[in-house]
Amino acid sequence: MTDVVVVGAGPAGAIAALRAADLGARTVLVTSSAFGGMAANDGPVPVRTLAYAARLSREARQLDQYGIAVGEPLLDYSRLLARVREVLGDVVAHSALREQIDSAGVTVYEEAGNASFADPHTIITERGLRLHAEKIIICTGGVGRRDPTPGFELTSTHSSALALTEVPPSMLVVGGGATAVQVASIFKAFGSQVHLFERGPRILSTEDAEVASAVTAAFREAGMIVRENFGDIESFEKASTGVRMNFRKDGKRDCAEAALIVMATGWVADTAKLNLSAAGVLSDHRGFVKVDPYLRTSASNIFAAGDVTGQLMLVPHAVQQGFLAASNAILGPTTRLEEGVNTSAGFTDPEYASAGLTEAKARETHDIVISIIHFDSTIRTIIDGRKVGFCKLIVDRPTAKILGCHVVGERAVEIAQVAAIAISAEMRVDDLARVPLAFPTYTGNLAYAAAAAGRQLDLQVGWAGDAASRY
Repeated sequence: MTDVVVVGAGPAGAIAALRAADLGARTVLVTSSAFGGMAANDGPVPVRTLAYAARLSREARQLDQYGIAVGEPLLDYSRLLARVREVLGDVVAHSALREQIDSAGVTVYEEAGNASFADPHTIITERGLRLHAEKIIICTGGVGRRDPTPGFELTSTHSSALALTEVPPSMLVVGGGATAVQVASIFKAFGSQVHLFERGPRILSTEDAEVASAVTAAFREAGMIVRENFGDIESFEKASTGVRMNFRKDGKRDCAEAALIVMATGWVADTAKLNLSAAGVLSDHRGFVKVDPYLRTSASNIFAAGDVTGQLMLVPHAVQQGFLAASNAILGPTTRLEEGVNTSAGFTDPEYASAGLTEAKARETHDIVISIIHFDSTIRTIIDGRKVGFCKLIVDRPTAKILGCHVVGERAVEIAQVAAIAISAEMRVDDLARVPLAFPTYTGNLAYAAAAAGRQLDLQVGWAGDAASRY
């Protein structure tokens, strides 16, 4: 008998299968489509590839500032999509994780079709597989939320937007989360007239308020129309230009139309076809599988990890949960899921990224110091002509430990990741300020922010404080 069947081969499932095999379990990994799941085939990898193309186009327009004469960059979208496919193929072909899974002896079934439970120990798939195991780990991820609004079938998902054969002249993106803003930013860079609609008071509602404000301002400066608090959608209908969205606010009707409307208003668990009831697995109203702190479901032999649990739906957390779910499935439920440093990022123009607590969240439980270094006053950003943005540190006043870091601008993601390490290590802000980072670099701005915070706290930060005052 197989010891463990892992359903889903995204980040959570792949890590769960590898961990189970490393612990000596006879492991099967089954996925409805290709290895890698949404992250590799429909999410971060293709999005980042398109975002990189947008970056290249933007940088090409800067060349004249540096005395390099070239023509106006022209986008061949079909060639770009071919490059996306090349990247996806290369990622799968050279995946170190896949090599490790194969060498660990995991049996992998790809393109098996949708899986469902026959009983608590048996999984069947549309392609005729019947898999029986002592333990099962559900890692089927999530899907875009479907909406009952009349005419919803006329809209597109982020997946269909990324698979377009040509750049639409206009696009209306509904939603203000990471997926929505990335789609909006990419197609704005490619030449679409983009309208971004958010029901709430601001886009990027889970990010630090200053991050959301800066990204919104940059979008508007680039010519994107951003409408927040726009009201409630009543219907979608065909229009001469493509699709029209009818909405109402405070009793007044309004509409907006574009060649394409992309709905990115939520993420729900991909569990509709799993037949969870046959296994005695409980889920909530959005289909997310209910788990305890050990990632065990209501069925004692079944665990779940990743987006399907409805917790932090990001790749790093999926990896962590996959490892933990497999460990507890094989060794027994002894290790609890602990909350670590929350990190997030968006490959927009400008980039944004965060690690740790937002300012609002930190103020709820801490006496804090705020330090902000603006990119229009730092050496590397001036050299590169990328002066939009800032690096913001949130520091606990009594302990001088870093609670959060929020960055908007060039290389924001890389800066925030260094901060995440510092936060995880519980570094004091003066210790971070003393790290001799290379000069001039984007990450060096983190040390300058740390030095500025240290001075507010009357800490001795040494040479870094002097450098920050000069640069």
